[in-house]
Amino acid sequence: MIRHFKKIYILAPTLAILSGCQQFLDVNVTPNNPTSVTAAVLLPTVEVGAAFANANELNRFASVAVQQLTGAGGTPAGTDIYTTTGSDFNNQWQGELYNSTLINANEIIRIGDANNGKAYSGIAKIVKAYGFSLATDLWGDIPYSQALQGTANPQPRLDKQEDIYKGNASLNIQSLFDLVRDGLKDLDAVTISPTTGLVTAGLAPGNDDVAYRGNINKWKLAGNTLLLKLANTISRKEPELARTVINEVLTRNVYIKSNADDWNMAFGGSVGSQDPRYTYTVLSLFRDDLILSTRYLTLLRGLSDPRLPVFFTRPGADYVSLDNGFRGTLPTPNTNWSRYNNYVIGQNGEGPVRVLTNFQRAFILAESALILGTPGDPQTLYAEGIRASMTLAGIPTAQIDTYITANALKGTQQERLAQIMTQKYIAFTGNGVEIWNDNRRTNLPALQRSQNAAGIDGSPQVRLVYTATETTRNPNFPNPGPQTNVKLWWDID
Repeated sequence: MIRHFKKIYILAPTLAILSGCQQFLDVNVTPNNPTSVTAAVLLPTVEVGAAFANANELNRFASVAVQQLTGAGGTPAGTDIYTTTGSDFNNQWQGELYNSTLINANEIIRIGDANNGKAYSGIAKIVKAYGFSLATDLWGDIPYSQALQGTANPQPRLDKQEDIYKGNASLNIQSLFDLVRDGLKDLDAVTISPTTGLVTAGLAPGNDDVAYRGNINKWKLAGNTLLLKLANTISRKEPELARTVINEVLTRNVYIKSNADDWNMAFGGSVGSQDPRYTYTVLSLFRDDLILSTRYLTLLRGLSDPRLPVFFTRPGADYVSLDNGFRGTLPTPNTNWSRYNNYVIGQNGEGPVRVLTNFQRAFILAESALILGTPGDPQTLYAEGIRASMTLAGIPTAQIDTYITANALKGTQQERLAQIMTQKYIAFTGNGVEIWNDNRRTNLPALQRSQNAAGIDGSPQVRLVYTATETTRNPNFPNPGPQTNVKLWWDID
């Protein structure tokens, strides 16, 4: 596996967001000389890189896979009928995750630990855990404990997904949970202002922390909410571990509870700095590869959901959508197609990418209270999630109240779970990766197979295929590896 800075795909948006562009270019020029970069230089590349990886090709794939969008052309059209190959995601594996976000996070940790910079180390560990969770939730077994070592170990082993989540002391594998806990421990060791949450001693992140502008208290909220997300992901496979982690966070009572505390990543509004979803669907030559799914349009209309015009455009008399897997004449003119609206991509490409959110936290706890028996009332938490999502979308309070009343939880446990997961699915419009994770582990909301389904036995994808770059370079990768119809460890439904 390549472990050097051969190419950093996320630098373009980072450079345009922040001033002092030349210092960022130095990261590309002298990648193996740690004295040439500082934690302050690397931090924005790590934060923006994680969000960029989520929102770029991975989002296009996942949003089609969960049938919020339809692939009208190009690679998304293949995704729509389940024909996905490893070559589709080589850039995401190498350029956006391993060779950029993750290796830079590792370097920040090294610099922070050596220079009284626990604030940087703590943030980097949280983002590193998030980046590795992206990779393992997409590909399954991945280089983890031996990754990011450069020439010291150019062919790292693949760690089992179970060990990545649970840890394995005999193999020296730290769990993702403990990686986040270590980050939180670092943040707890930092001296901060009780009013601003800013660091008052040691290396202090400021505007280089593009997520929270150096507010360590907010990073603690994000870190604990990440623990909730990780626990939720494995809750079907490991309910006892999930319950323990969720109760740990609830007892600590430090997690995202307000939209103002969301881990969002905003982009710039000028060319070269914009959200990748905006660049692809508005500016690029591939903008007609994606269109609103008729199935998703039908769901939102059936619920009389007021977020529909906020999430998607309606340039003509009505929404223009396409059924998943459709193979026929595309609707014209394409300028009337319904696509992501400003809520998702920003008016000029600002986004934001919603990495961890208040509505996500509420839906996680609603599901956990219903299924695992953790503290909280499922209906109350479910309503919190809807309210948080609709408030972000600018829906008036009275309209939100009416919607919550009309869609109150009812029926069997499974029927109530379906309502929770459907509302979480709607709320996360624009973050297909999170929706795909949820849909694979719960099969909710229930999705019908696309028209003209191909792929392996016409089966929807349940994982990504390893890139040929890795299977040919590193003998630790199975070749051929698991195909798209082979479930991940935590995917038991």
